[in-house]
Amino acid sequence: MKVLVAVKRTIDPNVKVRVKSDGSGVETANVKMAMNPFCEIAVEEAVRMKEAGHAEEVIAVSAGADKAQETLRTALAMGADRAVHIVTEAELQPLAVARLLKVVADEEQPGLVIMGKQAIDDDSNQTGQMLAALLGWPQATFASEIVFKDGTADVTREIDGGLETLNVNLPAVVTTDLRLNEPRYASLPNIMKAKKKPIVRREADSLGVDVSPRLAIHKVEEPPKREAGIKVADVAELVAKLRDDAKVIG
Repeated sequence: MKVLVAVKRTIDPNVKVRVKSDGSGVETANVKMAMNPFCEIAVEEAVRMKEAGHAEEVIAVSAGADKAQETLRTALAMGADRAVHIVTEAELQPLAVARLLKVVADEEQPGLVIMGKQAIDDDSNQTGQMLAALLGWPQATFASEIVFKDGTADVTREIDGGLETLNVNLPAVVTTDLRLNEPRYASLPNIMKAKKKPIVRREADSLGVDVSPRLAIHKVEEPPKREAGIKVADVAELVAKLRDDAKVIG
């Protein structure tokens, strides 16, 4: 089967995020960018599926400006076979991305769509669920293990109470959680090979999808700085602080 894996270009998780002075968003100019960590896990899992013989082709897809190709090249260097770049300068929100991915899925007819459970920039955790609804496919979110059977997959997912295993018919949409795998580093030979792998450019306007934003950001601000802790002399003082200052007990 084909596996379609969605990837997103975000601020590098090791970079300290700075809020713009006007509060309209976070600063991205001259900031190091990288593949969203959850998307790395999705790519790694798709490549492992191919190595195990469950998939015959891995297709990476990303939507965004020209620099999104850098993220797609990373996916190709990790082991994806080819890539699709949906080119747009528009601000893409989860519903718009889901609609764009649906067009690609309809054309490619994959047996599985796998993606990160969320992106670390907006933390929406919506795109996978929306895509499954648009396609009318089963979904399994927050996956920590995927086991394939005849035409189905057992997906162990992380929930508040522990672990839950779902059996879903294929094709399906699966979103990845942190403990699914440890993404590999792309080797230099694979990085060089990735430069020769095909990336098909598709203009978002040509796909007949309305990508206009549905949500408006009014203000972005940094969280308040955490106050330093204090030492208390005894239990009585601790109780008093919790009751009078923190007001967490009566």
